[in-house]
Amino acid sequence: MRRSRALANTAAVVIAALVAFPLYWMVLSAFKPEAELQSTDPRPWTTAPTLDGFRRVLTVDGLGGYFLNSLLVAGAVVLLSLLLSFLAAVALTRFRIRGRAVLLVMLLVAQMVPVEALTIPLFFLMRHVGSAVPVFGLNHLGSLVLVHLAFSLPLSIWMLRGFVAAVPVELEEAATLDGAGRARFVWQVLFPLVAPGLVATSVLSFIHAWNDFLFAKTFIISATENQTLPMAILVFFSPEGDDWGAIMAGSTLMTIPVLIFFVLVQRNLVSELSGAVKG
Repeated sequence: MRRSRALANTAAVVIAALVAFPLYWMVLSAFKPEAELQSTDPRPWTTAPTLDGFRRVLTVDGLGGYFLNSLLVAGAVVLLSLLLSFLAAVALTRFRIRGRAVLLVMLLVAQMVPVEALTIPLFFLMRHVGSAVPVFGLNHLGSLVLVHLAFSLPLSIWMLRGFVAAVPVELEEAATLDGAGRARFVWQVLFPLVAPGLVATSVLSFIHAWNDFLFAKTFIISATENQTLPMAILVFFSPEGDDWGAIMAGSTLMTIPVLIFFVLVQRNLVSELSGAVKG
């Protein structure tokens, strides 16, 4: 038993190290001077850490606007995704819907389609939508919210369906006997109980929207005031040579909001039903 546990712990440490190494190398490269970055003998440490890369990133024109745009898109995607996926998960779990199994399979199939294969069709779709509803058209943040929402909902619904199904039906019956209607049960009893699932899906939705570059580059064509944070890093790529110090520094700064968001919500990631109290 001890030997198997030791092997499992060792394997977990090795896997964690492999996953964390790219993040470590990114942060290390952000503090390396240009000479070390261009060296043909890369080393996993630096003898002369510098903040020059961060200074170049923080002086990019419109950086604050890029940050706010990314925050608005990610925040809107998280809120809408949580609301819609929760209601859809409740409907798929608590109601008898014809073709429910087919719908669930379609949600999984939607996750298998490569994003790159849908970029061009989505571009023409957003252009068509923009002619009717300009706020969701090209060069508007609404187009990014709409597209990210479409990609976040299938996985969020699938995940939340498991959390909703884990809540006993007897709990709803007890709430009904106490005089609670279905709407009150959903929002005052069921919603708090599936909070861990909501947190997990919110983290995934936030990361997906926050780190997006492909859709931001495709849909925000000429409106520079609506560009998102990943576009700010693009200025450090040039034919004369890429500024890897600034690129790594910008990437490091972009991970900070994700870490902060995760730290704020991580306490709710453990699922428990001990909060269910009759009355």
